Amino acid sequence: MPKNPIPVYLFLGFLDSGKTKFIHDTLCDTRFQNGDKTLVILCEEGEEELDTSKYKGGKNVTVITVDEQEQLTTSFLENALKKARAERVLIEYNGMWLLDTLGKALPQNWQIYQIMMMADSNTFEMYNSNMRQLVYDKISVTELVAFNRYSDKVDKMNLHKIVRAINRRSAIIYEHPDGSVEDDDIVDPLPFDINADIIEVKDTDFGLLYMDAMDKPQNYDGKTIKFKALVARSPRMGNDTFIGGRFAMTCCVEDIRYVGFLCKWDKASTLANKGWYNVTADVKAVRDPMFGNETGPMFFVKDASTAQKPDEETVYFS
Repeated sequence: MPKNPIPVYLFLGFLDSGKTKFIHDTLCDTRFQNGDKTLVILCEEGEEELDTSKYKGGKNVTVITVDEQEQLTTSFLENALKKARAERVLIEYNGMWLLDTLGKALPQNWQIYQIMMMADSNTFEMYNSNMRQLVYDKISVTELVAFNRYSDKVDKMNLHKIVRAINRRSAIIYEHPDGSVEDDDIVDPLPFDINADIIEVKDTDFGLLYMDAMDKPQNYDGKTIKFKALVARSPRMGNDTFIGGRFAMTCCVEDIRYVGFLCKWDKASTLANKGWYNVTADVKAVRDPMFGNETGPMFFVKDASTAQKPDEETVYFS
């Protein structure tokens, strides 16, 4: 029988980026104080120390340190959890270690629930210039990048571009020295050329295409688009209709759903239901009951050829 899953909250960032303070604030948050015994694993020592006596429920928190990367093994983590009798784990990860080390060490029943990255606004570009692999390693998986010590002297656009070049899904916030927090409100350009003769959409960008085309179908009227789709067919649609779409996630695993475009093709009956195809189609903005009698993008297929399923079958809307 499998063990009960242990939720893991992962805090990333380089030395003195604010990880310890973020963990402290998390443990002080009343929403986090549910009485669960907590194991905190610190993989580096910064200027700020984690003092469990400063927050309610500190007696339920066990803090251990990992001084060397070689210490981070499955048996070490399992023994630490057992001694702490913990029901959840917070890890302050060393910014100089690749995440692959942690991935190999995590016990099988430890599940990553949330990944957050802290960064000093004043030094982040330096780290990106000199330690690009380490920056990419962390940002590529994080759900939130929090730039602290932010002021108007820092070029917000530069920080934004670095994150978005690596991860288009992550939320970004900026924390000012007075503690106030500013959400990132920079609108990203579409990752494909909407004015190209054929708009070629990467596998990872289907969610952005779907959101933009459904919101502004007139912008795609008369355009030709090539994209990879998971086909959905039903006898109720008729022999000339199918849905070309993907499973998409907006915020969490529980929110995954199939979304797609209404496609017309005289050879639709030859397509396998739940098969993967490279679809090329001309788009017209039309009124149809499928769109609730509003105007939406109808795809008139020119060609559909079998395709390998993408490396990541789920796409995102950001």
